[in-house]
Amino acid sequence: MLPLALLATGLLAGCDRQTPADVQPQSSAAAPAAPAGGEEPFNGTLDISSRGAALPDFTFTDPSGKKLRTQDLKGKPVLINLWATWCGPCVLEMPTLDALAAAKAGKLQVLTISQDLDKADAVAAFFKDRKLAHLAPWLDPENALSQHYNTGVLPTTVLYDAEGREVWRMIGSHDWSGPRTEALLADTLR
Repeated sequence: MLPLALLATGLLAGCDRQTPADVQPQSSAAAPAAPAGGEEPFNGTLDISSRGAALPDFTFTDPSGKKLRTQDLKGKPVLINLWATWCGPCVLEMPTLDALAAAKAGKLQVLTISQDLDKADAVAAFFKDRKLAHLAPWLDPENALSQHYNTGVLPTTVLYDAEGREVWRMIGSHDWSGPRTEALLADTLR
């Protein structure tokens, strides 16, 4: 019974980055259903152990080849979300990130950076199929940012203030449209 409980906890917390992508379960076209038994589908863990760390200097591209350098993001708070199309918890929270990007437009830049290896077409199709109008499909095919954060879990989301200093990390999925999000962003978006 204990191994089953540990497995369930791991699946709800996030996707395991130690397991190769081809072994990870593939997400379906529809968002996953909430867990049975009234369990909370969003149960990320807030981590402030890297508070104050500088925004790393990485460059990402979108499926069309447009480039984005993280160092160019200073001046406005930025929320960086690492995700993958094959990660069920990532798929579940993506619509809430889109809603957050819409609600905080002009105050907070929300970046979703795919950790899918060499799957630009899959990421582009994911955004098109789900009509994520307020997010851009940024790609990190080398998983450089995932290695930098080294949480071992997808999704991982990191908030930086306007000066490019880390505020906190959310390790695992989170309901970005819920009331807890307002409290988490309050000091940074003043």
